[in-house]
Amino acid sequence: MEAAGEEDVAALRQRLAAGGQGHVLRFWPELGAAERRALAAELSAMDVAEINRFFRRARGGGGGGGGTTAAAAGPDARLEPVPRDVLGSASRDRRLLPGWESRGLAEIAAGRVGALLLAGGQGTRLGVPYPKGMCDVGLPSRKSLFHLQAQRLRRLQQLAEERHGTACSIPWYIMTSGRTVESTKEFFQKHRYFGLKKENVIFFQQGMLPALGFDGKILLEEKGKIAMAPDGNGGLYRALGVHGIVDDMERRGVQSVHVYCVDNILVKVADPRFIGFCLEKGADCGAKVVEKTNPTEPVGVVCRVDGVYQVVEYSEISLDTAQKRGPDGRLLFNAGNIANHYFTTSFLKDVVNTYEPQLQHHVAEKKIPHVDIETGQLVQPEKPNGIKMEKFVFDIFQFSKKFVVYEVLREDEFSPLKNADSQNGKDNPTTARHALMSLHHRWVLNAGGHFVDENGTRLPAIPRVTNGRSDAAPADGNDNLKDASDVPIQCEISPLVSYGGEGLEELVKEREFRAPLVIDEDGTHELVRNGM
Repeated sequence: MEAAGEEDVAALRQRLAAGGQGHVLRFWPELGAAERRALAAELSAMDVAEINRFFRRARGGGGGGGGTTAAAAGPDARLEPVPRDVLGSASRDRRLLPGWESRGLAEIAAGRVGALLLAGGQGTRLGVPYPKGMCDVGLPSRKSLFHLQAQRLRRLQQLAEERHGTACSIPWYIMTSGRTVESTKEFFQKHRYFGLKKENVIFFQQGMLPALGFDGKILLEEKGKIAMAPDGNGGLYRALGVHGIVDDMERRGVQSVHVYCVDNILVKVADPRFIGFCLEKGADCGAKVVEKTNPTEPVGVVCRVDGVYQVVEYSEISLDTAQKRGPDGRLLFNAGNIANHYFTTSFLKDVVNTYEPQLQHHVAEKKIPHVDIETGQLVQPEKPNGIKMEKFVFDIFQFSKKFVVYEVLREDEFSPLKNADSQNGKDNPTTARHALMSLHHRWVLNAGGHFVDENGTRLPAIPRVTNGRSDAAPADGNDNLKDASDVPIQCEISPLVSYGGEGLEELVKEREFRAPLVIDEDGTHELVRNGM
C-alpha cells in the first residue's frame, strides 16, 4: 500500500481499527492516488482516541445544544438575574459613558487593546458560497462587513491618536475555519487590508471535528473524504493555544481583547465604552447584551445558575420564569446574549493553559449527508442522523473571577445577518441594511441636520423611544424592531468619518438633505441630486 506521510496505511488502518473507526477506509481500493493521499493525510492528523473521548463525554453529560445542562435538573429555581452592581447600561448610565469612553480610548492609545473576530462561518444560509464577512448587503457604498469593520478600527485609532497625541494600532485577530481561510485571506489581500497595516491583521484557523453517527462512528462525506465541521466558536480557545495567538498578544502588549462575531453589521469593534467600563470594574471577562424584546424571543440569556455566570438557552427557561418582571417593569431575565465579549489577555492565557480541556462539547443533532458504508451510495437524510460536536465562546464565563455585563441598545448595536432575503423576513441583508441606514439617519438628526422630501418639505424626526424612556417605564419590545417592511431614509456614513455619531456637526448642522445621502471622506453626497 502507498505511504501516508510518515505513517504507512497499514499502521493507519490498525490505529483506526483499534479506535473502532476502521470503516472509513472501506472504499480505499476504489480511490485514485490523489484521493488516497488526501484521505490518508486527513486521517493521520486526526486523534481518533480523543474524538471517541469527546463523543463519550458529550453524550454521557447530555451536553445539548444549549449553554448549560441545567434543563434536565429544572433550572428555574437556580436562576438569578444579572445584579445591578455588575451591570453597566448605555441607556441607564448615560452620565458615566464619557468616563468609560475616555478610559477605553486611553487604553487604545497606549496599544493595549486588540480585536478578535470570529469569522469561521460560511454564508450557506445566506445563499452565497463565500464567507459571511465578504457579504455586501446592498449599501450605497457596496462595502462588505469586513470593510465596515476595518474602517471602524481605522477611525478608532484616529480618535485615540487625536485625543492622546500618539500613534497607535489595534491588532485585529481573525479566526477563520478550514472552509473560509483561503478566501478570507485572498479578499483582504485584494482590498489591501482596507487600509490597515498588513502586520496588524493576524489570521488563524479554528479546529475541525468529524461528524459522527448516533453510534459514534465517523461519517464519510464522499468515499475518500471525511464529513468535517468547525468545532464551534468556542473552538477559539484551543486555537489560541495551537497558533500561539495569546503569545502574540503578550508580545504586542495587548491587555484587553474585544471578541465578536462577523455577522453583526452594527458591531462597534473594540468599543472604547465597553472596554473602559470593564477596566473600571476590574473585570477579567465581560458580556455585551441587548434587552430581550419579549419573554419568548429565541435568544440565550446571560444570568447566574447556582451563583455561576453562564448563558442559558431560551428553551431551558420556563415561560413563567421568562415572563417575570422587576419593579421597573423590565423582564427579570432580559440580558440577551449577542456573542460580543471582553476578556483580559491574562484570563485568556489561563483559559488556554488550564480551563479549555475541562470544557465539554455541546451536541447538535443534524441531518448529515453521508456515504452508506454498505452500498457506497450517497444518503440525503430526511431527519437527523448524526451529531456535530462544538464548544461555545461563552462556555468560559464560569471561570471568570470578576464578570460584568454591559447592556446596549439593540437599534444602535445589534442587527445580525443570518438568512437570505427570500427567507423569513428577519436577520437578512435587507434588515441589516435598514438597521445601518436608520442608525446613520439618527446620527444626522442628532448632529442638527434635516431631511426634506422632493418638494423641499422637512421630514419629521423619528423619536428615540428607548433613550427617552424612564427607568420606571416597561420595555415595549415592538418599539424598535425592524423588519424588511420598514423602509428607513437612505443614509450611509463612512466609518472613516464617524465611529459612533461623533464629529458630524460641521458637516450637517442646519443643513437640509435629500435622500439617498452618503457622507464619506470626500464630504456629503446627495446621490439623486448629483446624478450618481
